[in-house]
Amino acid sequence: MKMVDIQQINRELVCDPAGFARQANAAYDAQIEAVARDLRARRDEHPILLLSGPSGSGKTTTALKIEKLLESWGCVAHTLSLDNYFLPFSEEGMEQVRRGLIDLESPARVDAELLGAQLSDMVAGKSVSLPHYDFQTAQRVYTGETMTRLPGEIVILEGIHALNHDVIRIPDEYAARAYISVRTRVHGTQGEVLHPSRIRLLRRMVRDRLYRGRSIDETMHLYASVERGETLYIMPHKHRATYEIDTFFPYELNAYRPMVLRDLLALPDEVRQPISDLIALLREAAPMHAADIPTDSMIREFIGQGEFEY
Repeated sequence: MKMVDIQQINRELVCDPAGFARQANAAYDAQIEAVARDLRARRDEHPILLLSGPSGSGKTTTALKIEKLLESWGCVAHTLSLDNYFLPFSEEGMEQVRRGLIDLESPARVDAELLGAQLSDMVAGKSVSLPHYDFQTAQRVYTGETMTRLPGEIVILEGIHALNHDVIRIPDEYAARAYISVRTRVHGTQGEVLHPSRIRLLRRMVRDRLYRGRSIDETMHLYASVERGETLYIMPHKHRATYEIDTFFPYELNAYRPMVLRDLLALPDEVRQPISDLIALLREAAPMHAADIPTDSMIREFIGQGEFEY
C-alpha cells in the first residue's frame, strides 16, 4: 500500500495549489483511462462493467468519468446505480428500519431477481424499463425511462454489492469488474499513520454536513454499521475485480480541513478520542481553498460544485 508524507504534501501544495491539484487529478485520470481503454478493446466480450467499492470511495464519479471518456472515443456507455434496484419497504418494514431491526447494508436489500433479468436483457440487446428508487418513500418508481444496449455499447453498474455473485446473477464472462477505494496511507510528523478508511469517513463527514443535514457525530454513529457491512459484504468479493483503482488525492486533507476541523475540535472528548489520528493529521495539513480544486475532480462528489450530477 502506498504511503505519502503530510509535510511533503504541504510543501508542494503551498508552492502551487491549483497546479498540485491538477497533477493529482491527472494521476487519478490516468487510472481511469487505462481501465476505459481496456473496456473499449473488450466491449464485445464484456459488455458490462461491474464497479464496486466501500462507502465514500468515489464510485459514482469514477463510473461517470469512465462513461465520459468512453463516449469521447465514440463508444456509447450507460451508467446505472445499483441503489435503484433496492427492494421497497412496506409500512411495517419502515417501522423495523426506524427501530434498527433491519441491516440496510445487507445484499438482501437488492432485488437480485429483477436486476439479473434486466442485465440479461441488456446483454441480449432487449429494451428494459429502468427502475428508480425513491429514498424518501422507500418505494420503487418507474418514470417511463427505458434503455436498449446496442452492439458495442457498454453498461456500467456501480454499487457496493456489484461484485457479489449472489446479487449479480449473470454469467461471469459477460462482465468486467472494478474495485475502487482509498489505497494510500498518510504519514504525519509525530509518527501517525492515517488508515485509508479514515479518509473515506472524512469524505462522508464533509458530504453529510454540507448536503445531508447530518452532524459529524451522527455520521460517525452511522459509519460504525457501514464499516461492519463492508467487512461482511464487500471485502469478501473484492478479489473478483479485474481492475483496481486508488481514489486517494494527496490534497484531500488540505481541502477538507477548513470545512470540518473546527467542528471536530468542538466534539466532546469521548466522541473525539476514537478519531484523534484523523484530527491530528487535519491539524498538520495546510488549508486549501476549494476554488483551487478542478470542477471535474472526484473530490467534488463530496464538497459539491462539480460538473457531474449526483
